[in-house]
Amino acid sequence: MRLYASAPPRRSVLSLLLAALVLLTGGLLLAAPGRADAADPLLSRGRPATSSSNEDSTLTPAKAFDGDPATRWASAEGSDPQWLRVDLGAPATVSRVRLSWEAAYAKAYRVEVSADGATWTAVATETAGNGGTDDWTGLSGKGRYLRVYGTARGTAYGYSLHEVEVYGTTDGTTPPTGAFTVVAAGDIAAQCTASSSSCAHPKTAAQAQRIAPKFYLTMGDNQYDDARLSDYRAYYDKTWGAFKAKTRPVPGNHETYDPAGSLAGYKAYFGSIAYPQGKSYYSYDEGNWHFVALDSNSFDDPAQIQWLKDDLARNAKGCVAAYFHHPLYSSGGHGNDPVSKPVWQILYAAKTDLVLNGHDHHYERFAPQDPNGKATADGIVEIVGGMGGAEPYPIETVQPNSQKRISGPYGVLKLDFTDTTYTWQYVGTDGSVKDTGPTYTCH
Repeated sequence: MRLYASAPPRRSVLSLLLAALVLLTGGLLLAAPGRADAADPLLSRGRPATSSSNEDSTLTPAKAFDGDPATRWASAEGSDPQWLRVDLGAPATVSRVRLSWEAAYAKAYRVEVSADGATWTAVATETAGNGGTDDWTGLSGKGRYLRVYGTARGTAYGYSLHEVEVYGTTDGTTPPTGAFTVVAAGDIAAQCTASSSSCAHPKTAAQAQRIAPKFYLTMGDNQYDDARLSDYRAYYDKTWGAFKAKTRPVPGNHETYDPAGSLAGYKAYFGSIAYPQGKSYYSYDEGNWHFVALDSNSFDDPAQIQWLKDDLARNAKGCVAAYFHHPLYSSGGHGNDPVSKPVWQILYAAKTDLVLNGHDHHYERFAPQDPNGKATADGIVEIVGGMGGAEPYPIETVQPNSQKRISGPYGVLKLDFTDTTYTWQYVGTDGSVKDTGPTYTCH
Protein backbone atom coordinates (compact mmCIF):
# COMPACT_ATOMS: atom_id res chain seq x y z
CA MET A 1 0.00 0.00 0.00
CA ARG A 2 1.64 3.22 -1.15
CA LEU A 3 0.84 6.42 0.76
CA TYR A 4 3.07 9.13 -0.67
CA ALA A 5 5.80 8.60 -3.21
CA SER A 6 7.09 10.35 -6.28
CA ALA A 7 9.63 7.58 -6.93
CA PRO A 8 9.76 3.94 -5.81
CA PRO A 9 11.52 3.78 -2.40
CA ARG A 10 14.03 1.21 -1.23
CA ARG A 11 12.41 -1.24 1.19
CA SER A 12 14.72 -0.56 4.13
CA VAL A 13 14.03 -1.58 7.73
CA LEU A 14 13.46 2.09 8.55
CA SER A 15 10.87 2.49 5.78
CA LEU A 16 9.03 -0.59 6.96
CA LEU A 17 8.95 0.75 10.52
CA LEU A 18 7.65 4.09 9.27
CA ALA A 19 4.94 2.36 7.24
CA ALA A 20 3.90 0.39 10.30
CA LEU A 21 3.74 3.59 12.33
CA VAL A 22 1.43 5.14 9.73
CA LEU A 23 -0.91 2.18 9.96
CA LEU A 24 -0.86 2.17 13.78
CA THR A 25 -1.75 5.85 13.91
CA GLY A 26 -4.76 5.35 11.66
CA GLY A 27 -3.15 6.92 8.61
CA LEU A 28 -2.82 10.38 10.15
CA LEU A 29 -0.01 11.16 7.75
CA LEU A 30 -2.54 11.16 4.92
CA ALA A 31 -3.67 14.53 6.20
CA ALA A 32 -0.21 16.05 6.02
CA PRO A 33 -0.39 19.67 4.83
CA GLY A 34 1.66 21.44 2.22
CA ARG A 35 1.26 19.08 -0.73
CA ALA A 36 1.62 21.02 -3.97
CA ASP A 37 -0.94 18.88 -5.84
CA ALA A 38 -3.58 18.73 -3.08
CA ALA A 39 -5.95 21.07 -4.89
CA ASP A 40 -5.47 19.72 -8.41
CA PRO A 41 -8.76 18.58 -9.95
CA LEU A 42 -9.70 15.00 -10.79
CA LEU A 43 -9.32 14.60 -14.56
CA SER A 44 -10.19 10.97 -15.18
CA ARG A 45 -13.74 10.47 -13.87
CA GLY A 46 -16.00 9.14 -16.62
CA ARG A 47 -13.37 9.49 -19.33
CA PRO A 48 -13.13 6.96 -22.19
CA ALA A 49 -11.01 3.96 -21.22
CA THR A 50 -9.53 0.92 -22.95
CA SER A 51 -7.54 -2.11 -21.84
CA SER A 52 -5.39 -4.93 -23.16
CA SER A 53 -8.07 -7.44 -22.12
CA ASN A 54 -11.13 -7.93 -19.90
CA GLU A 55 -11.83 -10.92 -17.71
CA ASP A 56 -15.48 -10.78 -18.84
CA SER A 57 -18.02 -8.33 -20.27
CA THR A 58 -18.95 -6.93 -16.84
CA LEU A 59 -15.40 -6.03 -15.73
CA THR A 60 -14.75 -3.34 -18.33
CA PRO A 61 -12.21 -0.49 -18.33
CA ALA A 62 -14.89 2.13 -17.69
CA LYS A 63 -15.57 0.56 -14.29
CA ALA A 64 -12.18 1.81 -13.06
CA PHE A 65 -13.13 5.42 -13.81
CA ASP A 66 -16.79 5.54 -12.74
CA GLY A 67 -16.25 6.74 -9.16
CA ASP A 68 -17.92 3.64 -7.72
CA PRO A 69 -15.60 1.69 -5.36
CA ALA A 70 -17.85 -1.36 -5.67
CA THR A 71 -17.15 -1.80 -9.40
CA ARG A 72 -13.87 -2.79 -11.03
CA TRP A 73 -11.90 -3.57 -14.16
CA ALA A 74 -10.18 -6.93 -14.39
CA SER A 75 -7.83 -8.26 -17.06
CA ALA A 76 -7.70 -11.77 -18.40
CA GLU A 77 -6.11 -14.19 -15.93
CA GLY A 78 -2.63 -15.66 -16.00
CA SER A 79 -0.93 -13.44 -18.55
CA ASP A 80 1.63 -10.62 -18.47
CA PRO A 81 1.84 -7.82 -19.44
CA GLN A 82 -1.61 -6.19 -19.22
CA TRP A 83 -2.59 -2.52 -19.34
CA LEU A 84 -5.44 -0.11 -18.59
CA ARG A 85 -5.59 3.24 -20.42
CA VAL A 86 -7.65 6.42 -20.03
CA ASP A 87 -8.08 9.36 -22.42
CA LEU A 88 -8.06 12.58 -20.36
CA GLY A 89 -9.60 14.48 -23.28
CA ALA A 90 -6.87 17.13 -23.56
CA PRO A 91 -3.16 17.52 -22.86
CA ALA A 92 -2.59 17.72 -19.11
CA THR A 93 0.09 17.88 -16.45
CA VAL A 94 -0.47 14.89 -14.19
CA SER A 95 0.49 15.50 -10.55
CA ARG A 96 -1.07 12.54 -8.76
CA VAL A 97 -2.34 9.04 -9.58
CA ARG A 98 -4.24 7.00 -7.01
CA LEU A 99 -4.76 3.27 -7.65
CA SER A 100 -7.21 1.15 -5.64
CA TRP A 101 -6.36 -2.50 -6.26
CA GLU A 102 -8.70 -5.43 -5.90
CA ALA A 103 -7.26 -8.69 -4.51
CA ALA A 104 -5.67 -9.34 -7.92
CA TYR A 105 -2.94 -6.68 -7.71
CA ALA A 106 0.26 -5.89 -9.57
CA LYS A 107 3.59 -6.79 -8.03
CA ALA A 108 5.35 -4.74 -10.71
CA TYR A 109 3.92 -2.03 -12.93
CA ARG A 110 4.52 1.39 -14.47
CA VAL A 111 2.33 4.48 -14.60
CA GLU A 112 2.90 6.02 -18.03
CA VAL A 113 1.74 9.10 -19.96
CA SER A 114 1.56 9.77 -23.68
CA ALA A 115 0.73 12.68 -25.95
CA ASP A 116 -0.55 10.50 -28.78
CA GLY A 117 -1.39 7.11 -27.26
CA ALA A 118 1.56 5.53 -29.06
CA THR A 119 4.79 6.70 -27.39
CA TRP A 120 4.82 6.30 -23.60
CA THR A 121 6.91 7.80 -20.80
CA ALA A 122 6.98 6.33 -17.29
CA VAL A 123 6.22 8.76 -14.45
CA ALA A 124 6.17 6.14 -11.68
CA THR A 125 7.50 2.59 -11.38
CA GLU A 126 6.67 -0.08 -8.81
CA THR A 127 8.80 -3.22 -8.40
CA ALA A 128 7.52 -4.61 -5.08
CA GLY A 129 3.80 -3.87 -4.97
CA ASN A 130 1.65 -5.39 -2.26
CA GLY A 131 -1.85 -4.31 -3.30
CA GLY A 132 -4.26 -2.10 -1.39
CA THR A 133 -4.02 1.56 -2.39
CA ASP A 134 -1.04 3.09 -4.18
CA ASP A 135 -1.02 6.89 -4.05
CA TRP A 136 1.62 8.37 -6.35
CA THR A 137 2.08 12.08 -5.66
CA GLY A 138 4.48 14.81 -6.70
CA LEU A 139 4.38 13.67 -10.33
CA SER A 140 5.00 15.93 -13.32
CA GLY A 141 4.01 13.83 -16.31
CA LYS A 142 2.60 15.55 -19.39
CA GLY A 143 0.20 13.95 -21.87
CA ARG A 144 -3.36 13.38 -22.93
CA TYR A 145 -3.33 9.63 -22.21
CA LEU A 146 -2.36 7.73 -19.07
CA ARG A 147 -2.02 4.01 -18.59
CA VAL A 148 -1.20 1.55 -15.84
CA TYR A 149 1.10 -1.05 -17.42
CA GLY A 150 1.35 -4.24 -15.36
CA THR A 151 4.45 -6.39 -15.90
CA ALA A 152 4.22 -8.89 -13.03
CA ARG A 153 1.11 -10.13 -11.24
CA GLY A 154 1.00 -10.37 -7.48
CA THR A 155 -1.33 -13.39 -7.65
CA ALA A 156 -2.09 -16.25 -9.99
CA TYR A 157 -5.02 -14.26 -11.39
CA GLY A 158 -4.92 -11.14 -13.53
CA TYR A 159 -4.84 -7.44 -12.71
CA SER A 160 -7.89 -5.75 -11.20
CA LEU A 161 -8.48 -2.12 -10.19
CA HIS A 162 -11.54 -0.74 -8.41
CA GLU A 163 -10.59 2.85 -9.21
CA VAL A 164 -7.89 4.82 -11.00
CA GLU A 165 -7.92 8.52 -10.12
CA VAL A 166 -5.77 10.89 -12.16
CA TYR A 167 -5.27 14.42 -10.82
CA GLY A 168 -3.63 17.38 -12.49
CA THR A 169 -4.26 20.44 -14.63
CA THR A 170 -4.93 20.94 -18.30
CA ASP A 171 -2.14 22.67 -20.17
CA GLY A 172 -4.01 25.78 -21.24
CA THR A 173 -5.88 23.94 -23.97
CA THR A 174 -8.82 25.87 -25.35
CA PRO A 175 -11.97 24.30 -23.91
CA PRO A 176 -14.37 22.64 -26.33
CA THR A 177 -16.66 25.08 -28.13
CA GLY A 178 -19.91 24.80 -30.01
CA ALA A 179 -21.79 23.52 -26.97
CA PHE A 180 -25.52 22.79 -27.30
CA THR A 181 -28.16 20.67 -25.60
CA VAL A 182 -30.70 18.30 -27.14
CA VAL A 183 -33.68 16.56 -25.53
CA ALA A 184 -34.66 13.13 -26.86
CA ALA A 185 -37.28 10.47 -26.18
CA GLY A 186 -39.15 7.71 -27.93
CA ASP A 187 -42.48 5.93 -27.42
CA ILE A 188 -44.36 9.02 -26.38
CA ALA A 189 -48.06 9.79 -26.71
CA ALA A 190 -50.41 7.20 -25.29
CA GLN A 191 -54.09 7.90 -25.98
CA CYS A 192 -54.62 10.00 -22.88
CA THR A 193 -54.54 13.62 -21.83
CA ALA A 194 -53.50 15.69 -18.83
CA SER A 195 -56.98 15.21 -17.36
CA SER A 196 -55.77 11.74 -16.31
CA SER A 197 -53.18 11.79 -13.52
CA SER A 198 -51.66 8.57 -14.89
CA CYS A 199 -51.05 10.09 -18.34
CA ALA A 200 -47.29 10.46 -18.69
CA HIS A 201 -46.60 12.28 -21.96
CA PRO A 202 -47.87 15.67 -20.66
CA LYS A 203 -45.31 15.31 -17.86
CA THR A 204 -42.40 14.32 -20.11
CA ALA A 205 -43.28 17.21 -22.45
CA ALA A 206 -43.25 19.65 -19.53
CA GLN A 207 -39.85 18.42 -18.40
CA ALA A 208 -38.52 18.58 -21.96
CA GLN A 209 -39.59 22.22 -22.21
CA ARG A 210 -38.03 23.10 -18.85
CA ILE A 211 -34.65 21.93 -20.14
CA ALA A 212 -35.05 24.37 -23.07
CA PRO A 213 -32.74 22.58 -25.56
CA LYS A 214 -31.50 23.70 -28.94
CA PHE A 215 -33.89 21.16 -30.48
CA TYR A 216 -35.77 17.93 -29.74
CA LEU A 217 -35.38 14.41 -31.16
CA THR A 218 -37.98 11.66 -31.15
CA MET A 219 -37.04 8.03 -31.67
CA GLY A 220 -40.32 6.74 -33.10
CA ASP A 221 -43.71 5.51 -31.88
CA ASN A 222 -44.49 9.15 -31.32
CA GLN A 223 -48.23 8.43 -31.27
CA TYR A 224 -50.13 5.32 -30.13
CA ASP A 225 -51.78 3.05 -31.09
CA ASP A 226 -52.06 3.37 -34.87
CA ALA A 227 -50.63 6.90 -35.30
CA ARG A 228 -53.67 8.25 -37.12
CA LEU A 229 -53.62 11.96 -37.92
CA SER A 230 -56.66 12.40 -35.67
CA ASP A 231 -54.75 10.80 -32.79
CA TYR A 232 -51.73 12.99 -33.38
CA ARG A 233 -53.99 16.01 -33.13
CA ALA A 234 -55.86 14.75 -30.07
CA TYR A 235 -52.87 13.61 -27.99
CA TYR A 236 -49.31 14.28 -29.19
CA ASP A 237 -50.14 17.77 -30.40
CA LYS A 238 -51.47 18.76 -26.96
CA THR A 239 -48.15 18.04 -25.28
CA TRP A 240 -45.02 17.46 -27.39
CA GLY A 241 -46.68 19.38 -30.19
CA ALA A 242 -45.91 22.58 -28.26
CA PHE A 243 -42.36 22.43 -29.64
CA LYS A 244 -43.16 20.70 -32.92
CA ALA A 245 -41.27 23.31 -34.96
CA LYS A 246 -38.05 22.49 -33.08
CA THR A 247 -38.52 18.70 -33.28
CA ARG A 248 -36.59 16.38 -35.58
CA PRO A 249 -38.58 13.11 -35.50
CA VAL A 250 -38.25 9.62 -36.92
CA PRO A 251 -41.06 7.06 -37.25
CA GLY A 252 -41.51 3.84 -35.30
CA ASN A 253 -43.43 0.68 -36.07
CA HIS A 254 -46.70 2.16 -34.72
CA GLU A 255 -46.50 4.84 -37.40
CA THR A 256 -46.83 2.05 -39.97
CA TYR A 257 -50.15 0.79 -38.53
CA ASP A 258 -52.22 3.75 -39.72
CA PRO A 259 -55.28 2.46 -41.65
CA ALA A 260 -54.82 5.38 -44.04
CA GLY A 261 -51.45 3.95 -45.05
CA SER A 262 -48.01 3.39 -43.57
CA LEU A 263 -46.69 6.67 -42.12
CA ALA A 264 -49.73 8.57 -43.48
CA GLY A 265 -50.67 10.27 -40.21
CA TYR A 266 -47.02 10.82 -39.30
CA LYS A 267 -46.30 12.55 -42.59
CA ALA A 268 -49.52 14.56 -42.54
CA TYR A 269 -48.86 15.80 -39.00
CA PHE A 270 -45.14 16.65 -39.24
CA GLY A 271 -45.01 17.48 -42.95
CA SER A 272 -41.64 18.79 -44.12
CA ILE A 273 -40.30 18.64 -40.55
CA ALA A 274 -40.16 14.84 -40.89
CA TYR A 275 -39.44 14.90 -44.64
CA PRO A 276 -36.98 17.80 -45.06
CA GLN A 277 -35.19 16.00 -47.88
CA GLY A 278 -38.30 14.37 -49.35
CA LYS A 279 -37.78 11.03 -47.60
CA SER A 280 -38.62 9.57 -44.18
CA TYR A 281 -34.86 9.64 -43.48
CA TYR A 282 -32.63 12.72 -43.55
CA SER A 283 -29.55 14.34 -42.02
CA TYR A 284 -28.47 17.74 -40.70
CA ASP A 285 -25.60 19.42 -38.92
CA GLU A 286 -25.29 21.28 -35.64
CA GLY A 287 -21.92 22.59 -34.48
CA ASN A 288 -19.30 19.94 -35.19
CA TRP A 289 -21.95 17.19 -35.16
CA HIS A 290 -23.61 15.40 -38.05
CA PHE A 291 -27.01 13.92 -37.15
CA VAL A 292 -28.56 11.12 -39.19
CA ALA A 293 -32.30 10.43 -38.74
CA LEU A 294 -33.26 7.01 -40.11
CA ASP A 295 -36.45 5.03 -40.74
CA SER A 296 -35.79 1.59 -39.27
CA ASN A 297 -39.10 0.31 -40.66
CA SER A 298 -37.41 0.19 -44.06
CA PHE A 299 -33.84 -0.87 -43.37
CA ASP A 300 -34.38 -3.43 -46.14
CA ASP A 301 -34.87 -0.60 -48.66
CA PRO A 302 -31.74 -0.40 -50.85
CA ALA A 303 -32.45 3.27 -51.54
CA GLN A 304 -32.18 4.22 -47.85
CA ILE A 305 -29.02 2.13 -47.40
CA GLN A 306 -27.34 3.74 -50.42
CA TRP A 307 -28.42 7.18 -49.25
CA LEU A 308 -26.88 6.49 -45.83
CA LYS A 309 -23.55 5.43 -47.33
CA ASP A 310 -23.46 8.49 -49.58
CA ASP A 311 -24.48 10.82 -46.77
CA LEU A 312 -21.75 9.58 -44.43
CA ALA A 313 -19.18 9.76 -47.22
CA ARG A 314 -20.03 13.46 -47.73
CA ASN A 315 -19.95 14.30 -44.04
CA ALA A 316 -17.26 16.80 -43.04
CA LYS A 317 -18.11 17.08 -39.33
CA GLY A 318 -15.92 15.55 -36.65
CA CYS A 319 -18.68 13.81 -34.64
CA VAL A 320 -21.61 11.67 -35.78
CA ALA A 321 -24.87 10.70 -34.08
CA ALA A 322 -27.63 8.55 -35.57
CA TYR A 323 -31.13 7.82 -34.30
CA PHE A 324 -33.88 5.42 -35.29
CA HIS A 325 -36.55 3.32 -33.62
CA HIS A 326 -35.36 -0.30 -33.43
CA PRO A 327 -32.28 -0.90 -31.23
CA LEU A 328 -29.70 -3.45 -32.24
CA TYR A 329 -29.16 -4.15 -28.52
CA SER A 330 -31.77 -4.03 -25.76
CA SER A 331 -32.38 -5.76 -22.44
CA GLY A 332 -36.14 -5.09 -22.65
CA GLY A 333 -39.08 -7.10 -23.86
CA HIS A 334 -38.36 -6.71 -27.57
CA GLY A 335 -34.70 -7.61 -27.06
CA ASN A 336 -32.03 -7.28 -29.72
CA ASP A 337 -33.31 -6.40 -33.18
CA PRO A 338 -31.07 -7.78 -35.96
CA VAL A 339 -32.81 -5.60 -38.55
CA SER A 340 -30.49 -2.81 -37.41
CA LYS A 341 -27.20 -4.70 -37.72
CA PRO A 342 -26.42 -3.87 -41.39
CA VAL A 343 -26.97 -0.19 -40.60
CA TRP A 344 -24.74 -0.45 -37.54
CA GLN A 345 -22.01 -1.90 -39.74
CA ILE A 346 -22.21 1.14 -42.01
CA LEU A 347 -22.30 3.55 -39.07
CA TYR A 348 -19.39 1.82 -37.35
CA ALA A 349 -17.26 1.96 -40.49
CA ALA A 350 -17.92 5.71 -40.61
CA LYS A 351 -16.75 6.10 -36.97
CA THR A 352 -20.19 7.03 -35.66
CA ASP A 353 -20.09 7.96 -31.99
CA LEU A 354 -23.67 7.70 -30.73
CA VAL A 355 -26.90 5.86 -31.60
CA LEU A 356 -30.26 6.68 -29.99
CA ASN A 357 -33.24 4.29 -30.09
CA GLY A 358 -36.70 3.64 -28.67
CA HIS A 359 -39.02 0.64 -29.18
CA ASP A 360 -38.43 -0.92 -25.76
CA HIS A 361 -40.09 1.24 -23.10
CA HIS A 362 -37.17 1.69 -20.72
CA TYR A 363 -33.91 3.59 -20.38
CA GLU A 364 -30.63 1.81 -21.02
CA ARG A 365 -27.08 2.75 -21.89
CA PHE A 366 -24.36 0.57 -23.34
CA ALA A 367 -20.57 0.78 -23.32
CA PRO A 368 -18.98 1.43 -26.73
CA GLN A 369 -19.27 -1.72 -28.83
CA ASP A 370 -19.00 -2.88 -32.41
CA PRO A 371 -21.83 -4.33 -34.56
CA ASN A 372 -21.03 -7.81 -33.21
CA GLY A 373 -21.46 -6.72 -29.60
CA LYS A 374 -17.76 -6.66 -28.77
CA ALA A 375 -16.73 -3.91 -26.33
CA THR A 376 -14.20 -1.63 -27.97
CA ALA A 377 -13.06 1.94 -27.39
CA ASP A 378 -13.79 2.88 -31.00
CA GLY A 379 -17.29 1.41 -30.82
CA ILE A 380 -20.70 3.04 -30.87
CA VAL A 381 -22.44 4.13 -27.67
CA GLU A 382 -26.10 3.08 -27.81
CA ILE A 383 -28.83 4.58 -25.62
CA VAL A 384 -32.39 3.26 -25.48
CA GLY A 385 -34.70 6.12 -24.47
CA GLY A 386 -38.20 4.68 -24.76
CA MET A 387 -39.69 6.25 -21.62
CA GLY A 388 -41.42 9.22 -23.25
CA GLY A 389 -44.93 8.28 -22.11
CA ALA A 390 -45.97 4.79 -23.22
CA GLU A 391 -46.46 2.05 -20.64
CA PRO A 392 -43.07 0.82 -19.32
CA TYR A 393 -41.67 -2.56 -20.30
CA PRO A 394 -39.73 -4.66 -17.77
CA ILE A 395 -36.07 -5.54 -18.11
CA GLU A 396 -35.95 -9.17 -19.20
CA THR A 397 -32.53 -10.33 -20.43
CA VAL A 398 -29.56 -8.14 -19.60
CA GLN A 399 -27.33 -7.85 -22.64
CA PRO A 400 -23.52 -7.76 -22.65
CA ASN A 401 -22.06 -4.26 -22.33
CA SER A 402 -25.25 -2.89 -20.80
CA GLN A 403 -24.10 -0.43 -18.14
CA LYS A 404 -27.36 0.93 -16.69
CA ARG A 405 -31.06 0.05 -16.98
CA ILE A 406 -34.10 1.88 -15.60
CA SER A 407 -37.70 0.78 -16.13
CA GLY A 408 -40.62 2.52 -14.46
CA PRO A 409 -39.85 6.24 -14.03
CA TYR A 410 -40.82 8.23 -17.11
CA GLY A 411 -38.36 10.81 -18.38
CA VAL A 412 -36.28 12.28 -21.19
CA LEU A 413 -32.66 12.26 -22.30
CA LYS A 414 -30.77 15.51 -21.86
CA LEU A 415 -27.80 15.29 -24.20
CA ASP A 416 -24.96 17.81 -23.96
CA PHE A 417 -22.69 18.18 -26.99
CA THR A 418 -19.49 20.12 -27.66
CA ASP A 419 -17.28 20.18 -30.71
CA THR A 420 -15.33 17.19 -29.40
CA THR A 421 -17.35 15.52 -26.62
CA TYR A 422 -20.78 14.37 -25.51
CA THR A 423 -22.47 13.27 -22.32
CA TRP A 424 -26.05 12.94 -21.10
CA GLN A 425 -28.47 12.58 -18.21
CA TYR A 426 -31.70 10.65 -17.88
CA VAL A 427 -34.03 13.18 -16.26
CA GLY A 428 -37.28 12.08 -14.64
CA THR A 429 -40.56 13.95 -14.95
CA ASP A 430 -39.98 15.32 -11.44
CA GLY A 431 -36.73 16.91 -12.60
CA SER A 432 -34.49 14.47 -10.73
CA VAL A 433 -31.49 12.99 -12.51
CA LYS A 434 -31.91 9.22 -12.65
CA ASP A 435 -28.61 8.50 -14.39
CA THR A 436 -25.59 10.37 -15.74
CA GLY A 437 -23.58 8.93 -18.59
CA PRO A 438 -19.81 9.19 -18.99
CA THR A 439 -18.25 11.99 -21.01
CA TYR A 440 -16.98 10.58 -24.29
CA THR A 441 -14.64 12.11 -26.81
CA CYS A 442 -15.63 11.82 -30.47
CA HIS A 443 -13.79 9.26 -32.56
